[in-house]
Amino acid sequence: MKFTAQRIALIGLAIATFIGASYYLVNRAENPKASAQCTNGSAPACAEAPASVPSREALTLLDTLRVAGRAPKTGYSREEFGPAWSDDVSVPGGHNKCDTRNDILQRDLTEVTFKDNSKCVVATGTLNDPYTGKTIHFVRGPKTSDDVQIDHVIALSDAWQKGAQQLSADRRRDLANDPLNLQAVDGPTNQSKSDSDAATWLPPSKGYRCAYLTRQIQVKATYTLWVTQAEKDVMARELSTCP
Repeated sequence: MKFTAQRIALIGLAIATFIGASYYLVNRAENPKASAQCTNGSAPACAEAPASVPSREALTLLDTLRVAGRAPKTGYSREEFGPAWSDDVSVPGGHNKCDTRNDILQRDLTEVTFKDNSKCVVATGTLNDPYTGKTIHFVRGPKTSDDVQIDHVIALSDAWQKGAQQLSADRRRDLANDPLNLQAVDGPTNQSKSDSDAATWLPPSKGYRCAYLTRQIQVKATYTLWVTQAEKDVMARELSTCP
């Protein structure tokens, strides 16, 4: 039976989606620190931390991703990915009565305290920032909250130009709130990253680049996002040096 190029492309896309989802569901491991502090009664009060995938598996997964140019940014707005930090999502941490930002702060900070005994809104904590290696003491407040920001590992505007505009509104909302795609980090470093992809920005801490790129690949496979050739080249080069 002869397959058209379009059918072959669709089969490849389906395989990439399946592999990405499988890695996410099978390899997502519970963070012991998060397990200790992310409990509100009998239900989890914040999202699980993502597990790392060996670099050789990340490279294999990378090869399943479509390679294409960046699409126009036409039509992009943050609102295309739903309300910021929505709890109305179908990813870990969804519908736990706590917004996604506070879920991730609970997951990634240590020595967490809560505002008004809410067990949701983080008042203080300590971040061992993976992007810079710095220790940051987080204090909630109008002048200090931005010291720690939640980075979208795959920036939303970048995702929009690499396949997310073709996703349903619900799926885009999941992408924006998926713990796999979120990391608490140093605020100024997050601002310097902006909406860059791996071809133009990597974490200053070289020791975190393997984990960072692995997560980018997992997110792209899970949400059927593509990579540019320049992006893939950087990912492959960096991951080839990882353990």
